[in-house]
Amino acid sequence: MEITVRPAARSDIPDLGRVLGIAFTDDPIMSWFIPDATVRPQRAALFFDTLTRHQFLDHGGVEVALDDNGVMVGAAVWAPPGHWHTSKLTTLRCLPGLARAFRSRLPLGAAMSDRMAEAHPREPHWYLAFIGTLPAARGRGYGQALINSRLDRCDAEGAPAYLESSKPDNVPYYERFGFVKTGELDATKGGPLIWPMWRAPRTAE
Repeated sequence: MEITVRPAARSDIPDLGRVLGIAFTDDPIMSWFIPDATVRPQRAALFFDTLTRHQFLDHGGVEVALDDNGVMVGAAVWAPPGHWHTSKLTTLRCLPGLARAFRSRLPLGAAMSDRMAEAHPREPHWYLAFIGTLPAARGRGYGQALINSRLDRCDAEGAPAYLESSKPDNVPYYERFGFVKTGELDATKGGPLIWPMWRAPRTAE
């Protein structure tokens, strides 16, 4: 089996949104925002499409994983140092898509985003905003290839990395790559918790 990881192009965004929308169907945070499982993959896809298109793509940190047939089966959305935050202009550009994704729960999303931003480390770092693979592709190395593609660069640059795990079961997975849990964040104020994780760069021995 051959795994291809390459930078995402703007033409990839609809497929990227679809893949991440399916990947996050059982995610606790996404389930909290979109309780109706019958529409969750489609509306979650709008969320990922919108943020990738308007906030992340132009900074060069978005990559996709392809299978042997060149079909996208996974994606990772990173922000480079200094670009994790959302500007007011970007927020305005994202609003129509986010409103379609979250409907009446959009204010909850805005409040959660503010709480996550308050807790976000200020030290320069690469930020893994989203990563996911299709269910049928899990356990076959696609997620590992996506993470290592960027962490290899982090190590080469001597840059830390940061993420927030929205699934407790994923914390041990990220620990395998050197991430360390730094606490527990109740960004939803009574809904699902989030686990911030930090990774110091590894130096060559």
